[in-house]
Amino acid sequence: MQYFKLFSVFCVSLMMFGFISKAHAQSSPVLYFCESYGTNGEINISDRFNTGYLTVMVKCDHEIGLTDVTIQYDKYDKSTGKFGYYKKFNFTIQASMKYVYFERSSQNDMSFDSPGFYRVFLLDSNGKTVTSSLIEII
Repeated sequence: MQYFKLFSVFCVSLMMFGFISKAHAQSSPVLYFCESYGTNGEINISDRFNTGYLTVMVKCDHEIGLTDVTIQYDKYDKSTGKFGYYKKFNFTIQASMKYVYFERSSQNDMSFDSPGFYRVFLLDSNGKTVTSSLIEII
């Protein structure tokens, strides 16, 4: 009987915290990946891909408010157990954008050349992280 009372108090506490908290699923930009972006939208969204070129997507509820941004790849090094800088790509976007896709161009070879785990960042013009995500390349 005591366990039931303790469990009930715990459940009520969780419910009250849920009502008080104002958590929004997408209050900050979200970074994710797909094979490509075209007239039909995103093709094959995932967090696991084969080596090669991918499209990096960023979606936000509000205007991103940036013009000069960088997509940076850091690769996980098994021997050190840490992520290290791999490569980066500079882009110019419109500050009013809420939905942006970054893909390979003549200036940006956005390929994942070797298998491994990568941490991918969207950085502002000062190098500050706006959003990031993990991806596995097989």
